[in-house]
Amino acid sequence: MEDVVILTMSEFGRTARQNGSGGTDHGHGGAMFAIGGAVKGGKVYGKWPGLEREQLYEGRDLALTTDMRAVFAEIASRHLGAAKLDTIFPGYQGASLEWLSVIRAG
Repeated sequence: MEDVVILTMSEFGRTARQNGSGGTDHGHGGAMFAIGGAVKGGKVYGKWPGLEREQLYEGRDLALTTDMRAVFAEIASRHLGAAKLDTIFPGYQGASLEWLSVIRAG
């Protein structure tokens, strides 16, 4: 199991506020699950931005606090040994400082 990491994510979300017809629209939000022997599991990573109007993105969407590429980059580098992350994630300017340390040191 130490060789296995399953990473799944969704960026689909709903607005935190109702629209004019009492429903919700497509909005921000997301979830990512990292599963496997090399994963430091048993916890929720990231920050909770809150649901107060001033905490919402544009006053209606859950604010994004984690660039999902940071998690993908950490797993690609620390688990798979990828060295050239700029070829995997063109234009991504993130650095290892953004990593959440979801992978146990090998």
